[in-house]
Amino acid sequence: MLLELVPVMSPVAPVDTEKDFGLFGPTSVTWRVHLEPVLWIGGFRALYLQALHPRVIQATAQNSALFDRDRAWQRFQRTAAFVGIRTFGTTEEVARMGQRVCRLHARLRGYDSDTGEQFCIDDPQLLLWVHCSEIDSYVDVSRRAKILTSTADADAYVSESRRAALVVGIPVEDAPASTAELADYFAEMQTQLYARPEAVQALVSTLNPPLPLSRLVRPLKLAVPALVALSFAMLPPWARRLYGAPGLPTTDLAATFVLRALRRATTLVPDSPETQRVRHLIQLAQDRPKRIVRPQK
Repeated sequence: MLLELVPVMSPVAPVDTEKDFGLFGPTSVTWRVHLEPVLWIGGFRALYLQALHPRVIQATAQNSALFDRDRAWQRFQRTAAFVGIRTFGTTEEVARMGQRVCRLHARLRGYDSDTGEQFCIDDPQLLLWVHCSEIDSYVDVSRRAKILTSTADADAYVSESRRAALVVGIPVEDAPASTAELADYFAEMQTQLYARPEAVQALVSTLNPPLPLSRLVRPLKLAVPALVALSFAMLPPWARRLYGAPGLPTTDLAATFVLRALRRATTLVPDSPETQRVRHLIQLAQDRPKRIVRPQK
């Protein structure tokens, strides 16, 4: 399923060895960005952006568990596992997972009710749309939350993301390598986009997600409508207008203010042991150039 790549907040996969860090590693911008809990907002934003492509949302509705309330929660968990392994897994883990996803995509077909045509789920152009929507959402949230504080860092993140594109069969030369190339891609794509009924249904369904009613999850379920509203407000003005909502600059300013407050709040949440380990590896990588090697006497 194309939207199997939706980047809901990814859990940190254990790093088994300090010699194999997979696609990225402790010196990458990607590791630093993906440790931020506020990227939940980027995940929802990516979903709403991806859904504006008519074939992507039709393929999702026809092949994914996203629209089945009894299976949607397990599907989100699989997505989280995918992003976690892709980001923090070893080379072998990433390769094995990528092959599994590509085999799944190759078996599936979608039906375009606008043209009456069947199409392949693994069409590189559809995969590229899903990829670019994900990366643009992460970059937008990271820049507005001041996780990425410079254009150079944002460009580095986009460039690194081409390694993730390759995992699902997107030719590396097709994936944008900078924020400028990413912006050019969206400018070219806008004429092909609109909000089908399935896209609106996906948006509405996230207001009341099928989370299990455990004591741990209940507070999150209560907070989801507010997170969804913030994620929608983070969309580009042109995307909000396609959904029939205003694309006012004041919405962007308010969303940025709330996002930064949310990021400050998430810093009060203790890290998991896995996240602590990854932060430690990043710190070691940052300190290594500063170490002074004294000559032996």
